[in-house]
Amino acid sequence: MFGQRIRSVMEQKKMLTAPPETTVSEAARLMADQNVGAVMVVDQERLVGIFTERDAVFRVIARGLDAQTTPLGDVMTTAPKTVDPDKTFGFALLVMHENGFRHVPVIEDGRPVGIVSARNALDPDMEEFVSEAQRREHIRGTRL
Repeated sequence: MFGQRIRSVMEQKKMLTAPPETTVSEAARLMADQNVGAVMVVDQERLVGIFTERDAVFRVIARGLDAQTTPLGDVMTTAPKTVDPDKTFGFALLVMHENGFRHVPVIEDGRPVGIVSARNALDPDMEEFVSEAQRREHIRGTRL
C-alpha cells in the first residue's frame, strides 16, 4: 500500500472544500455531515488553506472565538503542505509524520483533486479486520 500512488488511495469522494468566508460552524456541520476531519479552503479554484478538527479546538474553542461568526480564513492553516497525486502514499505519510499533521491536500495543476489522511493507512487493515470478525460471527451463529 505504501508504494501505491496517492491517486489510487486519496479520498476524492470525501474531498470537502469551502470558501474562506465560510463560518467555522458551517464548516463543522459540513465536516460532520460528510464524516471528514478536514476541509480544504479554496478561493477561485485554488487552495488557500486547510481547516481541521484540531484547528476548531485549538484556534477557535480554546481562544473563545464565536464559531457562528468566525470565518475559516481567520483560523485556517494558510499555505498548507501539499502532495502530487503521482507521489507514493508512503511519501504522503512521511510528509504528515515529519510535519505533525494528519491530512494532506492533493494538488494537480494548481487545483485540489483529493485529500489523504493518516487514516487511509488503516482502512485496508480495518476492512480485513471487520470482514474476519463478521466471518467469525457467522460461523459462531451457525453452530448454535
